[in-house]
Amino acid sequence: MSQPPVEPTEAPNERQGLEEFLDYYREVMRRKVIGLDSTALNKTVAASSLTLGGIIKHLSLVEEQWFVEDILGQELSEPWGSVDWQGDRDWDFESASADTPDYLLTLHAEACEQSRQILAGIDDLDTLVAREPSSGDRFNVRWVLIHMIEEYARHVGHADLIRESIDGATGD
Repeated sequence: MSQPPVEPTEAPNERQGLEEFLDYYREVMRRKVIGLDSTALNKTVAASSLTLGGIIKHLSLVEEQWFVEDILGQELSEPWGSVDWQGDRDWDFESASADTPDYLLTLHAEACEQSRQILAGIDDLDTLVAREPSSGDRFNVRWVLIHMIEEYARHVGHADLIRESIDGATGD
């Protein structure tokens, strides 16, 4: 695997802590994928259909959904924009089996960089996202960052189990 990710600062201010923990988990997830071939990225464990390729593609989508679609209020770009999500709610997970490791890592890197740029343009974490949910109240950017940390942490746990079953690699 690649170099260990940079540990978050031990006494950060709120924004710094949220951004550093999100970047930390982004890098941990990438480390679970780097160096694996397509066969390894499509391996499942036990009864689960989750794969490392599917997880990293899903997290690429989640980055764009929250930062582009929700925070900015813009439509999803490709490959997401033309997907029939009603017809295949798990397209992101399932379609990854046809993608190369380089494509998946590039897709994720670009999504994360786009999210960082969007976040850099927001001064106040209390800023409400542009997209209004059907439930009524809009999320603020702080909530989005907390949710993204939770999303990554959950999937990194899945990735830990899958990666260990592939080659015994543990850590992070």
